[in-house]
Amino acid sequence: MSSGGADRVRPGRPEDVPASYLDSTGRADLLAGGVRMIPVETPAGTFRVWTKRVGNNPRVKLLLLHGGPGFTHETFEACDGWLPAAGVEYYYYDQLGSYYSDQPDRPELWELPRFVDEVEQVRRALGLGKESFFLLGQSWGGILALEYALRHQEHLKGLVISNMMSSIPAYNAYARDVLAPRMEPAALAEIRRLEAEGRTDDPRYMELLGPHYYERHVLRISRDGWPEPLVRSFRHMNPKVYVPMQGPSELGASGKLERWDRSADLGTIRVPTLVLGAAHDTMDPEHLRWMAGAVARGRYHHCPEGSHLAIYDDQERYFDGLIRFLRDVDDGVF
Repeated sequence: MSSGGADRVRPGRPEDVPASYLDSTGRADLLAGGVRMIPVETPAGTFRVWTKRVGNNPRVKLLLLHGGPGFTHETFEACDGWLPAAGVEYYYYDQLGSYYSDQPDRPELWELPRFVDEVEQVRRALGLGKESFFLLGQSWGGILALEYALRHQEHLKGLVISNMMSSIPAYNAYARDVLAPRMEPAALAEIRRLEAEGRTDDPRYMELLGPHYYERHVLRISRDGWPEPLVRSFRHMNPKVYVPMQGPSELGASGKLERWDRSADLGTIRVPTLVLGAAHDTMDPEHLRWMAGAVARGRYHHCPEGSHLAIYDDQERYFDGLIRFLRDVDDGVF
């Protein structure tokens, strides 16, 4: 199945949302306005992760897995402009090591299987089950969501993979063979030199990446005009989580995730799945389209004006595809 944005679903009007959506009577998180600090058991002890619920919908509950790793839920704050009017109950969540959650200085915790186990503990604590539980992961969150589905899909009503390929080697090849050659040669050479010298923390590195990479493939808006929630998320990024897993380079991955590849396993995912991609993404949109066909019940939704953060730079199309998917699955017409 494919969706390109024709006959778009409008998010609805506030007056269309039932009163029950705003009624949190009896909810355990009422006192804190939807916020809960959830204890998570790890090999290094018990820590707490931050979550926040918005809205009430017994049939559509969406847990958001942010990118990074080591970034924050703040990247998703664009959801506030779209999902309440569509009646979606959704949960912000800072993974362990991220700004609003505990940040233990324990390098052994930054492993993919442990993060998957964390998501399962969060799911149980929030009371999310197959009758209502949708999982959306963006970028690194897409890796985490895919791994969760491969291990625990019996709990899912639907899965959304946003702006993430199913293979890091394929992503690295796309960055090397397609994206890098499009950059100005002198800028690329200097970026590569700084990486080779281990100077990715040099201000010059980001000074080069801004106009030559970020503003073309991460968010197609001048960096001085980036949305404030996104600026906050970048400011709050934890490099002690990000660098060991992603690696120091922004032109591909070289950390613990370097060999991650689940392409051969996609066919075992049987739950309804939406793959969101964009024309200018750091991720190959053709690979993302292929992923939607490789799962048992998939749909691809393309954002022709978007990049890695199409949730901002092709926002209406992005949420049109997401809301349509949630409604179609819930209505049993997917």
